[in-house]
Amino acid sequence: EIYKEQNIEERLMQLIDIIISEIESARVEKEIRSKVHTKIEQSNKEYFLKEQIKEINKELGSDSQRDEEIEEFRKKLEEIKPHISKDTYKEVSKQLDRFARMHPDSGDSQQIHTYLEWVFELPFGKLTSKSLKVSDVKRELDNDHFSLVKPKDRIVEFFSVRELANRRGVSLDKSAGAILCFWGPPGVGKTSLANSIANALGRPLVRIALGGLEDVNELRGHRRTYVGAMPGRIVQGLIDAKSMDPVVVLDEVDKVGQNHRGDPTAVLLEILDPEQNVEYRDYYLNFNIDLSKAIFIATANDLSTIPAPLRDRMEFIDVNSYTPDEKLEIAKQYLIPQELKKHALKAEEFELRDDALKLLIDEYTRESGVRGLRRKIAGLMRQVATKMLINEELEKISIDIDDLPEYADKKVFEVSQIDKLPLVGVVNGLAWTAVGGDMLKIEAIKIKGKGLVKLTGSLGDVMKESAYIAFSVVKILIDNHKLAVAQEDIYNKYDLHIHVPEGATPKDGPSAGITMAVAIASILSEQKIDNSVAMTGELTLTGKVLPIGGLKEKLIAAYKAGVTKAIIPQKNFDRDIEDIPIEVLHAIKILPVVNIDEVLSEVLIPNESYQE
Repeated sequence: EIYKEQNIEERLMQLIDIIISEIESARVEKEIRSKVHTKIEQSNKEYFLKEQIKEINKELGSDSQRDEEIEEFRKKLEEIKPHISKDTYKEVSKQLDRFARMHPDSGDSQQIHTYLEWVFELPFGKLTSKSLKVSDVKRELDNDHFSLVKPKDRIVEFFSVRELANRRGVSLDKSAGAILCFWGPPGVGKTSLANSIANALGRPLVRIALGGLEDVNELRGHRRTYVGAMPGRIVQGLIDAKSMDPVVVLDEVDKVGQNHRGDPTAVLLEILDPEQNVEYRDYYLNFNIDLSKAIFIATANDLSTIPAPLRDRMEFIDVNSYTPDEKLEIAKQYLIPQELKKHALKAEEFELRDDALKLLIDEYTRESGVRGLRRKIAGLMRQVATKMLINEELEKISIDIDDLPEYADKKVFEVSQIDKLPLVGVVNGLAWTAVGGDMLKIEAIKIKGKGLVKLTGSLGDVMKESAYIAFSVVKILIDNHKLAVAQEDIYNKYDLHIHVPEGATPKDGPSAGITMAVAIASILSEQKIDNSVAMTGELTLTGKVLPIGGLKEKLIAAYKAGVTKAIIPQKNFDRDIEDIPIEVLHAIKILPVVNIDEVLSEVLIPNESYQE
């Protein structure tokens, strides 16, 4: 192109452009060469420094330590080889080979080293040597727990099957290993039952608190790509137990949460399914672990919050609330001796009379279990210890019913007692709460109006519906002349106001149906209600009485309140009467009913002026 150009000036300008282009290319090439040379120098420098460090370590004996460590890992791998699967051996062997090839200063080397340490801490092939004996389990349960007959019997049955299979050399089907779940109110001994099982079997106890657990990786483990990754709680529990067959308590399984990080209950499905937990995979370890030899026991307060698939994998054992008499025995046999040790007191230095202990149970605590009672007893002992230090001449302090206000402050709870006389429109209902049963009075009045119903007392939707059903049923009884009233269409001439006291406490459920019907029938017919009777039962529009839940707790509450007769649905009488404590059955006459007519005939005191 240059030679074609005839004009000398143009030819020179083209030449200058070419020269500038070549100069720029040479400059860039020089820069690149300089950078590459610098990097090569840096790499060489690092290489030489590392080699020097390696030689220094050799002189100090550090390098041989790494070789010894790798050799130690290989020995451990061969030792556990008979107890692990081929896939597990392959995975661990691969990571060990990678670790051996890596430079000790690299980040991955430290990560793999941590991984191998976790792996070789797992107790592969290690089992407890004590053989299973049902007699030991029964003895331990009886020693540690008063009452709880049904739960203890079911636990003994569970282990009887296992012992019989062991004796006869029969391998139980994987699906035969049911997972036990103790459920009931707080403080009744669910976790301590699991402790007793572990002690009786001579196995270590691993407790995993699931309350508020939201991250699925807490159970499953974190993948090793994350910084600070570690195995899940199940694997860590096996490492702490130093055995592959511990008793694992999954505490508060009903309080597991879920969010964008996954649903931990899905992991529990695998852990608690005997068909699947033979090959449980932890994300961190990246190989399968056999959990089938571990005994899993779950505890829960409320079954309704446990997902249905998870409930399907467990067998539930109901651990009910204690009666006052049972609490009295538990306090005398267990709580007081245990607290004496904790407070450095001798048995002859402290006495809590039975009448004072009964009052402490009834009016200073309100609970299904005995945790609050233990705290109250501990409070008494602290004051006794203080007084004995101040006055060293004291040899014994005895607390009776008159001393309680001094030692235990004022009464916190008072049991709702029945009214002294029969009243119109006031009826004793029975309720179930998270801390046991309670007696719930329902009041009704009539005001001149147009037949409206007003409901107060912080009632839920279901309970409001029960009130409307009860009103409709009573109207039908009046229309059919089954309930004597002063004037025709009385329910259209008055408004009814139904109130359930303790208005700040939310209340719900259908079991107050017959109680509300009796209150309405009483106020419209002006007949008094037998004050010695308490009742519970769901009511239908046709007047039938349907079964309810929490019967044991409700009848215990009636017993505390001084009730002498209790009306319950016939179906509850047929299926649940065996669960009721003997002292309650002796004190209360149980009246099973099928329809509202039977209820009214038992509780309404006839008014002679209305009888035909």
